[in-house]
Amino acid sequence: MTTTTTSSSPLALTPRPARDSFWTRIAAELAESIARGVYPPGERLPSEHALAEQFGVNRHTIRRSLASLSSQGLLRVTQGSGTYVEEFAVELVLAKRTRHHQSMALAGVRGGLRVLGSGTVRATAAQARALQVPVRSVLLRLQVLGEAEQQPLHVGERFFPLPRFAQFEAVVRETGSITAAFAAHGVADYTRHESRITAQMPEPEVAAQLRQPAARPVLLVESVNVDTEAQPIEFARTWFAGDRVTLTVTHDE
Repeated sequence: MTTTTTSSSPLALTPRPARDSFWTRIAAELAESIARGVYPPGERLPSEHALAEQFGVNRHTIRRSLASLSSQGLLRVTQGSGTYVEEFAVELVLAKRTRHHQSMALAGVRGGLRVLGSGTVRATAAQARALQVPVRSVLLRLQVLGEAEQQPLHVGERFFPLPRFAQFEAVVRETGSITAAFAAHGVADYTRHESRITAQMPEPEVAAQLRQPAARPVLLVESVNVDTEAQPIEFARTWFAGDRVTLTVTHDE
């Protein structure tokens, strides 16, 4: 029979700190510094090397602390640029007449739209139903990124019936405005027919475009715009960064 003895030396009785305690403590201290304004919204944090020297730990520990704060929405890690304190949320209004530039102006920030990609597709059943066109009709597809103060707020895919909007992409690329592109195609005014909002986890591509962790939910808005004759002219699926955007739905004219 083997007897196990426990050493009574001071070394054996001294509790060893859990390895996780280092990165959690550092994350808590950084979060407190952000709350006190030491690192204001939009500011870049010191490098991992500088933080490692400041806290007396290795870069792996710092990286884990930053990843934790990023998953909480306090930080944004930009590949090749650094780690930044997240900006405050921008309030966007989904109204009968929703315009990106007007929404940015109302929120008090500068922003615009940027075309990420384009092409033609055959209408699916859902797209055809929304646009009131036959299934497999040719549609223009634009992938568009909405930004405010150089931060991505939303990314989406927008579908327009062809050949009515054949030159749409060129106008959006030049002006950064969907409204201007509609005007160039004879649509002087248009309104939002419906908006459907759901929360979901983003696909990796969407998360990367929004510069957020894939584990952070986004708001998906599916919408249909119509012209003054009540003819559908746009079907859109837009993913909003849930931690940077507050969506307000209004029924005003």
